[in-house]
Amino acid sequence: MKEDDESGGSEQRRSGTEGPTPGGKPERPADPGGGILMGRPFGVPVYVAPSWFLVAALITWIFGGQLDRVLPGLGGARYLVALFFAVAFYASVLVHELAHTVAALRFKLPVRRIQLQFFGGVSEIEKETETPGREFVLAFVGPLLSLVLAGVFYLVLLAVDGSSIPGVLLAGLMVSNLLVAAFNLLPGLPLDGGRMLRAVVWKITGKPMSGTVAAAWVGRALAVIVLVGLPLLTQTGGFGRTSEDIGGVETVTDALLAAILAAIMWTGAGNSLRMARLREHLPELEARALTRRAVPVEAHTPLSEALRRANEAGARALVVVDSQGEPRALVRETAIAGVPQHRRPWVAVSTLAQDLTEGMRVSAELAGEALLERLRASPATEYLVVEESGEIYGVLSTTDVERAFVAAMARPQSN
Repeated sequence: MKEDDESGGSEQRRSGTEGPTPGGKPERPADPGGGILMGRPFGVPVYVAPSWFLVAALITWIFGGQLDRVLPGLGGARYLVALFFAVAFYASVLVHELAHTVAALRFKLPVRRIQLQFFGGVSEIEKETETPGREFVLAFVGPLLSLVLAGVFYLVLLAVDGSSIPGVLLAGLMVSNLLVAAFNLLPGLPLDGGRMLRAVVWKITGKPMSGTVAAAWVGRALAVIVLVGLPLLTQTGGFGRTSEDIGGVETVTDALLAAILAAIMWTGAGNSLRMARLREHLPELEARALTRRAVPVEAHTPLSEALRRANEAGARALVVVDSQGEPRALVRETAIAGVPQHRRPWVAVSTLAQDLTEGMRVSAELAGEALLERLRASPATEYLVVEESGEIYGVLSTTDVERAFVAAMARPQSN
């Protein structure tokens, strides 16, 4: 849903809008990539981003310092224990993300990947839910699983010595999962609580865009609160730290982490608004409306003659057909531009054409997300647009689709 929460686990919506963007192509890589592939639970690839190693090192350093006060006899081994905690914590984040993934798959929403990265995880769910009720459930299951994990760790903690290594690890995992759940329940995008607020406003108003606007602005307000309030909370003894525990390095670290987290939240809220605006205008992207009129030409036709016919017909595209009039290839616009005027009478259109594949045939009735999904499935620069009867309607250029996206972005949003 690109709108993401990198703060301990929340889904990211892409919703079919990662297609044509200004300056880009409607291409989708065969392998989504994004780090080291760790596995494919439920058929969804899980990646660990390079940024995870940075935050794992940071957790190891901070938690290792705390272990020195709680278990002073560990010595240097405390950092191995702290590293284990970092890995176990992100395993909990993965469970959080898997909750979103399972719910999305149950609602028949495709999930592109899960990525563990700096400050948490992202589940890339490629379509929007159809109802506010499903939106609420999809957002709530993540924090719910984090609360369940915290409860499990608490129950196990009751059976072990709290001053032992397992006891300290269990206590740390219990508290961290409680924090993940509590933070993600804050009612602002891009957090899970923001999606829950969006669902509630959507249900009340009947307008998903109104829900997005409300939750995004609450998210921005929360970003400011985190930026200012988190350093103040730690300096005044929050999170169980006394004034003696807080030094110059800790103060700078707290301020830096607060700034990064606030920036992620502010950017995520802004992205949510931008993507919602695009989704609102997606139905306006119609293959029929964006298609260029085309003229059929045979393969041996000189380019100059083909262009003359196109100009007479008021067309802007060329389709290469066989002797029976069946389309076989599309003449690429960029290839035409690369042929000097004086050479065009001597260049056959077939030398500038791209053979048609089945994926390059697009129905004139396609629009919105369905159109973008079709283009992403078979990346190309031009597509043959046909009627349901198979008759040639024209040629769709990805350049025109990109321009339509820019125009959609420029239009004011309606609430």
